[in-house]
Amino acid sequence: MILIHKATVINEGKSFTGSVLIEGETIKKIYDEFVPVEILDKAQIVNAEGLWLIPGVIDDQVHFREPGLTHKGDIYTESRAAIAGGVTSFMEMPNTKPQTTTIEALYDKFEIANEKAYANYSFYLGATNDNLDELKKVNPKEVCGIKVFMGSSTGNMLVDKQKALQAIFAEVDMLIAVHCEKEEIIQKNIVHYKALFGDNIPVKYHPLIRSEEACYQSSSEAAALADKYGARLHILHLSTAREISLFDIKPLDEKKITGEVCVHHLWFSDEDYEKYGTLIKWNPAIKTVADRDGLLQGLLSGKLDVIATDHAPHLLEEKQGGALQAASGGPLVQHSLQVMLELSRQGKITKEEVVTKMCHAPAQLYKVNGRGYIREGYFADLVLINPNKQYTVSPENILYKCKWSPFEGQVFSSSIEKTYLNGQLAFEDGKLFDIKGKALSFG
Repeated sequence: MILIHKATVINEGKSFTGSVLIEGETIKKIYDEFVPVEILDKAQIVNAEGLWLIPGVIDDQVHFREPGLTHKGDIYTESRAAIAGGVTSFMEMPNTKPQTTTIEALYDKFEIANEKAYANYSFYLGATNDNLDELKKVNPKEVCGIKVFMGSSTGNMLVDKQKALQAIFAEVDMLIAVHCEKEEIIQKNIVHYKALFGDNIPVKYHPLIRSEEACYQSSSEAAALADKYGARLHILHLSTAREISLFDIKPLDEKKITGEVCVHHLWFSDEDYEKYGTLIKWNPAIKTVADRDGLLQGLLSGKLDVIATDHAPHLLEEKQGGALQAASGGPLVQHSLQVMLELSRQGKITKEEVVTKMCHAPAQLYKVNGRGYIREGYFADLVLINPNKQYTVSPENILYKCKWSPFEGQVFSSSIEKTYLNGQLAFEDGKLFDIKGKALSFG
């Protein structure tokens, strides 16, 4: 037995001084005050005075690049980086090589993860214009969702036939997660900026090429399809304040259409392209200060539901060039929790709301069994945070296979002290242990 003793427990909208008893893989007991003497005598005591204890983060959108793109990252390296950042569960995207668009390819990934994942895992099956029969074979108790690219991005899996989209929304009886950017608008904008700059368009025009209008038109189309067919829709990595109008304020379990925002869209703005250049080039693009602030307000109002990363590593040489040449995406999963706690330190969001949006909401939205909360009987996926120990992101402590981060040099106010995975200590004081994750299951 392990007793995490006298921590500040942040869970289900409250913070209190308490102790959590771990037995085997699960949380045996939560004590808000007195811990019986017999427990203190028997348990391994972890003194957590002055530390925050939260559930492990569940990241519903990562690209770990395996199979086929493992020069950028792989399930082993990126899941270890996740654990070091307090992310204990991930849901991985299908734009690998081969693309995860068949049941066979999907279960090949599960086999890889069973051997190599150092965090808990699930994988999306990717939609194409003609694989509806495969999508309908998915077991919703084992697989987090279906991924639809309603806009081309890395790996180009664009679903652009209206008949195919309608069939997916009408006939797939599980969560449909979408990347929304209108391809026709993007192509028209590329023609416009090529006329001005030729092929070497400066990266600051990236958010004008992959514009607010391109995002809004695609997101509103997805919402309309979901409304028409009663589908369960989750719109990923929202990047504009305008898109927030597509969502309602009501309890999460009553929503059929939900929204995610990623840490880079909450931290950076288009004013940062001058400093960071293509290191902060993502699809959808980082946009204006008003968009960044609007997305945060969307979270605080309850219109938007989940904070994730869209962790998508590339080698630094692949990030060279302008708006058309440099790869879109970057590594984030090791530092996402620290980013959000820094925004909390700045008074922009409470620490309780950070936990709600990064831990509770993904568990509730995806119906993840036994995770995302500090509750008796739940898996002991837990993170201890030192809120007063500074942490500087440096080449020496970056664990991504690509070996860089857009946050390099950033000093965060808090540090991840320990991460527990299924009841076992997986990370402590910068050191990772040989603790493997489990496949997530869904209600």
